Amino acid sequence: MTYSSVDVIWTLLGAAMVFFMQAGFAMCEAGLTRAKNTGNILMKNMMDFCIGTPVYWFLGFGLMFGGTGAFIGTFDPFVLGSYDFGSLPTWCYLIFQTVFCATAATIVSGSMAERTNFKAYCLYSLIISAIIYPISGHWIWGGGWLSQLGFHDFAGSTAVHMVGGVCALIGAIILGPRIGKYSKDGKSHAILGHNMSAMALGVFILWFCWFGFNGCSTVAMSTDENLISASMIFVNTNLCAAVATVTVMIFTWIRYKKPDVSMTFNGALAGLVTITAGCDTVSPAGSAIMGIVAGILVVLAVETLDVKFKVDDPVGAISVHGVSGAVGTIMVGLFSTGQNGVGAGLFYGGGFTQLGIQILGVLAVIAWVAVTITVAYKIIDKTVGLRVPAQVEIDGLDIHEHGLASAYAGFAITDVAMADMSVNENTDLGEDNYVAASEAQKNAAVPVVREKAPAELASGMHKVTIVTRLSKFEDLKNALNALGVTGMTMTQVMGCGIQKGSGEYYRGVEVDSTLLPKIKIEVIIGKIPVESVIATAKKVLYTGHIGDGKIFVYDVLKVVKVRTGEEDLAALQDVE
Repeated sequence: MTYSSVDVIWTLLGAAMVFFMQAGFAMCEAGLTRAKNTGNILMKNMMDFCIGTPVYWFLGFGLMFGGTGAFIGTFDPFVLGSYDFGSLPTWCYLIFQTVFCATAATIVSGSMAERTNFKAYCLYSLIISAIIYPISGHWIWGGGWLSQLGFHDFAGSTAVHMVGGVCALIGAIILGPRIGKYSKDGKSHAILGHNMSAMALGVFILWFCWFGFNGCSTVAMSTDENLISASMIFVNTNLCAAVATVTVMIFTWIRYKKPDVSMTFNGALAGLVTITAGCDTVSPAGSAIMGIVAGILVVLAVETLDVKFKVDDPVGAISVHGVSGAVGTIMVGLFSTGQNGVGAGLFYGGGFTQLGIQILGVLAVIAWVAVTITVAYKIIDKTVGLRVPAQVEIDGLDIHEHGLASAYAGFAITDVAMADMSVNENTDLGEDNYVAASEAQKNAAVPVVREKAPAELASGMHKVTIVTRLSKFEDLKNALNALGVTGMTMTQVMGCGIQKGSGEYYRGVEVDSTLLPKIKIEVIIGKIPVESVIATAKKVLYTGHIGDGKIFVYDVLKVVKVRTGEEDLAALQDVE
């Protein structure tokens, strides 16, 4: 048999690029979850590939590409049988398909993040790679019944992404939400991801690798037709993703009053997943329209799953991969131009034939995956346990599952354990002692709370504590320094005020008040009038919006300078 060196190089390049998607998924998922689970997320993305590789070699590849059966391939352990992949040797095609299999398995980790038993994850990742993905993959790419009907999924909107998305959906439902995600009245609380930089880097890596995922799925570059096809695939892939991203930015800007960062990046992934099925057979115009649809749907899907159905998906994988994968595959039946042997879509004069085939294929794969993964999850849950105990979840999976005290050793990462999301109406410090010095203070957004010592203990010294936004620190520090206050202590804190919320949104959910990051600045003053400090702080901090902060004033009984032994006002002389 004669092989084509150009085709082999092109396919192996694609395999390497699709493998690197694991890094993209790892960064994206780690960034959208909390710091205390970072190591666990990284381990899962590593292990689903490393478990899936030998399992797919031993069992999955044969079930997917062996034989000519309509519903299943053959049992061919270690790929020892005879295969014909045209200009590619079997080992070249094996590694190319292995990385696709790993992609389907890794999608699940994000939706089930922060509460899944690591042993259970390894087991169901093995089952997905060994049985679930290969059998539905045989229907689509291995010559099975869907392929014979004319079902078209060029690079895996359904075969890879929707399979992973359905597994993620069933898993998230069976697991239940993270502790603190929903209050007793059913309200959804935003649990913020800890690292938007990592998330963004992950999406950029995935976008780059998607050119290999889609473009190199031609598995050939030796003819002019291959060159034209691959070039158009690159254009369509990039265009759909870009349009979807812009659509999400505009849509969330209108919907939430500000463009949502993590949702917009999810929009890019939704566009990439959507175009994957038909990137070889739609026009750039069709790709752009598909991007608009993908952008709107992914936002609505994330909101609906979270708020209405109470499905806790920390990274939005169900919407990005499951919903976008299904919709993108179905839209082949609308926008296919009829090239590359694919039936023309409804909008190109093909009638409902191709559209009907696409819908049938999507529904069949959903049914197969939903039933098999449900059985797998239930068995795993009854044996090793699917979910970690509550205390493990609250403390973080890193320390309990992996013995990793922190994925960010040497850095202080503020992380609030959300064991109880209910907020007492009197949580706000000093609320009962609220005092306004003037009518202006009553109307201002920076209230002042005073706590006085008995008159016989008054020392003339005061402690002023200011809680406000981190962005205001430099302005406040400079203003206090100009007033003569040169010593201060600043700490980063998390908290809420009496408003119980800021009106900000994260992934379509209003950010809960207990999660708002703040700074606390503390100064001790003696000779400087306390009213001057208050007035200066209020002038700097006031914006008129919820979250401007509070100022607390306390009488100080005694100050001792450790180095010299000086006390009270004498101890404050070098800090005022």
